[in-house]
Amino acid sequence: MDILNSIWHDIMAPDVTPVGAVFKLILSLVLGAAIGLERRRKGQIAGLRTFALITMGATLAMLISIYIPQVYLGLKNGDPGRIAAQVVSGVGFLGAGAIIQMKASVRGLTTAAGIWMTACIGLAVGAGMYFISTMATVLIIFILVNIERFEQRHNFLWESKIIRLKAHGIVTNVQQCRDILASHNVISGDEYIKYDYSSQHTIINFMVRTKETVDIPAIFNELHEAIDAISITLTNELNL
Repeated sequence: MDILNSIWHDIMAPDVTPVGAVFKLILSLVLGAAIGLERRRKGQIAGLRTFALITMGATLAMLISIYIPQVYLGLKNGDPGRIAAQVVSGVGFLGAGAIIQMKASVRGLTTAAGIWMTACIGLAVGAGMYFISTMATVLIIFILVNIERFEQRHNFLWESKIIRLKAHGIVTNVQQCRDILASHNVISGDEYIKYDYSSQHTIINFMVRTKETVDIPAIFNELHEAIDAISITLTNELNL
């Protein structure tokens, strides 16, 4: 019983102790891995290992921030928040790496926000805020799982895409194509058109916003009949 009390005291102590530090690193590993597991389930590049390492690294930075003024008090002007503060800004490069920009769309923003939040959870664990960090993890997973389901159920999710058509001849009027897209509840924005006079072909890129319930094959068939298209592609990249 005395041993358990001693371990509990070390875990809850504000000072950095070997037992407390190991517990915090393990807890941050578990919390980060829980978030990373959800991201991996969605097919994101940053998964279980990445998020676990981020939380552990942030926790270790927080432990160092606390340890230096604790040990060298009187010898150095220790600031418990100095090293930890760099984590919040420094983790930004990881978030930037998770964002994939493909000219017409940006993907990975949710994962980047999750990386930043996971680093903050690691700092909270390092500071001994076990309940708050655990609740933050639960709330993050709730947001990533349940709110997305809510958006899908109520058809709130819009995606930015490009519909690329290659047609015979020089197409000068694309209003009929716009009308077809509008009839399928596809929002059409800018258009980029390329005329190839040597081969008598036209390439049209429609910048559109669609929902997951849109019947893409039906749209393609109507567009093909409207302008005698050679090929029609749904993509994320603008290519003229």
